Amino acid sequence: MDFSDLVAGQREFFNSQKSKDLAFRKQQLQQLLSLLQSNEDAMYQAIHADFGKSKFDTFSTELSFIYSEINYFIKHLHRLAKPKKVITNLPNLWGKSRIYHEPYGVCLIVGAWNYPYQLTLLPAIAAMTAGNTCIIKPSDLTPSTTALLQSLINSHFPKDYLHVVDFDVEQTTRLLQERFDKIFFTGSTRVGKIYHQAAAKHLTPITLELGGKSPVFVTASANLKVAAKRIVWGKFLNAGQTCIAPDYIYVHRSVKAEFIKHLIDYIKEFEYEEGSEHYTQIITEQHFDRLCFLINPSKIIYGGRTNRDKRYIEPTVLDEVDWNDKCMQEEIFGPIMPILEYTDLAEAFDSVRAHEKPLAAYLFSDDKREHKLFNHEISFGGGCINDTLMHISNNRLPFGGIGNSGMGNYHGKFGFETFSHAKAILQRATWGEPNIKYPPYTTSKFQWLKRLLG
Repeated sequence: MDFSDLVAGQREFFNSQKSKDLAFRKQQLQQLLSLLQSNEDAMYQAIHADFGKSKFDTFSTELSFIYSEINYFIKHLHRLAKPKKVITNLPNLWGKSRIYHEPYGVCLIVGAWNYPYQLTLLPAIAAMTAGNTCIIKPSDLTPSTTALLQSLINSHFPKDYLHVVDFDVEQTTRLLQERFDKIFFTGSTRVGKIYHQAAAKHLTPITLELGGKSPVFVTASANLKVAAKRIVWGKFLNAGQTCIAPDYIYVHRSVKAEFIKHLIDYIKEFEYEEGSEHYTQIITEQHFDRLCFLINPSKIIYGGRTNRDKRYIEPTVLDEVDWNDKCMQEEIFGPIMPILEYTDLAEAFDSVRAHEKPLAAYLFSDDKREHKLFNHEISFGGGCINDTLMHISNNRLPFGGIGNSGMGNYHGKFGFETFSHAKAILQRATWGEPNIKYPPYTTSKFQWLKRLLG
């Protein structure tokens, strides 16, 4: 494929102004929604072929997000795109000040394998809503899902407006040599740095949605049964292959034994057995081997069974863990749950601050003082108090990382803003202008200037 021609074709389409038309944007969103809904069965089959994901999980964690986002943008497009009036300051009287949200142009969207529909299409939907054109690159680790997206989108949308590519590493490297107007990448921190460097060559704005070791704090004041239930669900959903999954637990020493009992009870109750419909496979054998390496057999208090042929790792709980263990040296991204204990919450926060800023953090506590400390003393992308993962389900909240876990955010209006440039316009009247700012400068003008602007 001639990458230059692909990008040039999209830039020509964008420059035609067609994608900026609000009626066109809404029509394209409606077409995408109809296309996805009418092909749900094929989408379920494709993702199940890639790593055994069930219809229930696919709808609840992928398609429902996409449908909700499209419907949100169809409903609110005119409000989001409408120029925003702002107050005009004294030096610019008599004038009008407005902010116009204009699309960047040609966007490159790079999706991730763990939620291949949601993490590929949500940013593309935001880019379409903002009036851009998109080249979409899904993950090569989910070949069935990628092939389906490529077939559906490329046969129903103009290539110069919305186009899915299925490239290997070498082809993607060549694609990144092209100049895009916006890049949106979801994936690992290591690969994110490569995209960031490529964007820097052209000074292209980029959003990075990465990951990190997201902590959970369980304090002595927590409802332990609720904490255990919600942590188990959040950790082992998608077999732990979730960028905002709880990575490790800090639990207060006084309630640790009781909490672990509840934790194991819920793992058993939720039946994460080999071949279970609600427990996905590890994505590849390479990822399976990496995860097995992180398990210290001497610290297993529950689980540990594996089957490489089926890419199955049983939910595994590790106790007596510290920051020197292998499982604490990198983001786990799998069904392994290390447990650390603490006696002083401030010291536990200090240990988190000593490492890279995580994408998410969670606190289970019924103490308002602890809530305040959690909100103010550690930095992370987003999170929950007394739940896990669910902050991502509210598209009125921004989703994104900070530092090593990413830059920029999206979902709802935040996605529209991510793919838009806020252009400032001041419109001045041609009458009633004071003469203060124009030369020659005098003592009198200076005195008036200080009165007005001082």
